[in-house]
Amino acid sequence: MTVSLASRLAALWLCCCAASGASAETFEVKMLNRGPHGAMVYEPEFIQAAPGDTIKFLATSNGHDAVSIAGMAPAGATAFRGKVNEEIAITLTQPGLYGIKCQPHYAMGMVMLVRVGDTPLSQLVVPEDVPEQARQRFEGIVSRAAAAAR
Repeated sequence: MTVSLASRLAALWLCCCAASGASAETFEVKMLNRGPHGAMVYEPEFIQAAPGDTIKFLATSNGHDAVSIAGMAPAGATAFRGKVNEEIAITLTQPGLYGIKCQPHYAMGMVMLVRVGDTPLSQLVVPEDVPEQARQRFEGIVSRAAAAAR
């Protein structure tokens, strides 16, 4: 049986598509009233991801959502806004640091950090209008993530 060049190219293309899709990872994040780092938290609070990975936010406790923080995403990243008590999955394609908040509990410090690629944590810039408890939580997240990387 002779296999045409077009058939070979189609098979190669399918293999490449399957391989690239297989390498993407999905991370699950619980939205919690209480966790290992206090009240109103995401668990985990920090994710190291690769471009194309997906973050799925689980409505584990009532009253939470996941929303991108303005000014805390790389250039070209798409903003997102989940709904309270609903799961949302986002795929991050741009390398950089992403700040994420729970809108109802933002002032209480319910935030998390996602690093896509190898951007140094020292490059995190927290905007001036971020509530003080959220700012402190980001400092703790960066400190714990840096310590874990050593």
